[in-house]
Amino acid sequence: MKKHVILGVTGSIAAHKAADLASLLTKVKCDVRVVMTADAQRFITPLPFKTLTRNPVVTDLYDEDEGWKPAHIELADAAAVLVIAPATANVIAKLAHGIADDALSCIALALNPQAKILIAPAMNGKMWRHPATQENVQTLKDRGAEFIGPDEGMLSCGYEGIGRLWPVEKIAERVLAL
Repeated sequence: MKKHVILGVTGSIAAHKAADLASLLTKVKCDVRVVMTADAQRFITPLPFKTLTRNPVVTDLYDEDEGWKPAHIELADAAAVLVIAPATANVIAKLAHGIADDALSCIALALNPQAKILIAPAMNGKMWRHPATQENVQTLKDRGAEFIGPDEGMLSCGYEGIGRLWPVEKIAERVLAL
């Protein structure tokens, strides 16, 4: 039986690495459905995800497949795991505060109670360490979300330090364990 995985991709330079994650999960027989924020689409197009997962990509709250049920509710109902990789400070804040203004945040709010949430942050180290971000992370952890990363190294902004997306192979391993 295939495990239903929703891969949320947000607006980070690390968004291109999410294509590798989608590929890895698909190769191990997960049914991967990708949901991209508008900002994610500024870094990578939906086409690689559609090709790698062999599924349509949700890019808008009002994207609809066949049938009567809204796509975001259908995906939220079927999910075993919602993994957000990369997760920006913005999406972490939206999830912590219950803001549902796009497909990804609506899916997170409507997620079936048995589903697991795995969040893989990627952002500038100062943004990661900011008290607001850390409070939002703690809020989500208190609600049962799990975080993986961020990693340390050279960041796209030119700084060295914490903020890199955790290696996709390790994210895939954790998704499968969940």
